Amino acid sequence: MVRAKISSDVPNICFIWFFQLGIIVLATTLPLLAAERLPQSERQSVNFEDIRELPYRASDYKFSYGAESLQFGQLWLPKGKNNGTIIFIHGGCWMNEYDIDHAYAFATELASAGYAVWSLEYRRTGDMGGGWPGTFEDVISGINKLKDLGKFGLDMEKLVLMGHSAGGHLAILAGARARLLEVEPSLVLGLAAITDVITYSKGQSSCQQSATAFMGGSSDDRLAAYGEVNPANYGVDSNTLLLYGAFDEIVPSSQAILPEARSLRHESAGHFDWIHPGTDAFRMILAVLLKEL
Repeated sequence: MVRAKISSDVPNICFIWFFQLGIIVLATTLPLLAAERLPQSERQSVNFEDIRELPYRASDYKFSYGAESLQFGQLWLPKGKNNGTIIFIHGGCWMNEYDIDHAYAFATELASAGYAVWSLEYRRTGDMGGGWPGTFEDVISGINKLKDLGKFGLDMEKLVLMGHSAGGHLAILAGARARLLEVEPSLVLGLAAITDVITYSKGQSSCQQSATAFMGGSSDDRLAAYGEVNPANYGVDSNTLLLYGAFDEIVPSSQAILPEARSLRHESAGHFDWIHPGTDAFRMILAVLLKEL
């Protein structure tokens, strides 16, 4: 009797066990499948660690533009057609804990798209000689070094001065102070760029507070210096274009309001989407370059 009872219940037990297993499998796999089907624009914004984990190829050349160890640029030559030349200034809240390395994948993909990329390293807050105005002086020297690289066949008629975040601030300020430059950008492109350091420094986030360290004091204490650091005080050229994302939690969209500059908003981009080659924001950059150059 006992054996008969066990044998009659086995099919039911097996059915229940397989049914429960199926629910578990569906519960774990369906979200993954759904995520694979989501358009890139609907996915969560990428973060800084996502950027650091991207594959890249080493630059073709590295050149110094000054005597200090951080005064150098790295040159990626275009693969295939030469569509123009990009001077790129990386971000990182002007702080020395964020260096050029995190922009390697970005430069790699721009080169793959046919652009020569002159990516600059520079002294930042925390480095000897970094902060205002040393950081900006490095950037100007790095930009002007490009004129010595003509032997690589760089297209100087289609020249873009581009920066991300705090690097965007430095790029736009350099473009606004064009008399300091020995090259002439066709386009100044700010990616989630900080354009008003006075306003930005009054915020409470760690990056906003870093503006005070960069300037060596508050805007109340160093009003004249803050006047020097704001691009709007020099007159921004109409070839300046600001790209910003609706989901940027580091640089607010109010920073994309700059007299004479144009702006384009990406409805799903976060702060780091711009320098991640797998995003719609990056594809927007490529579309802008094709249109503007």
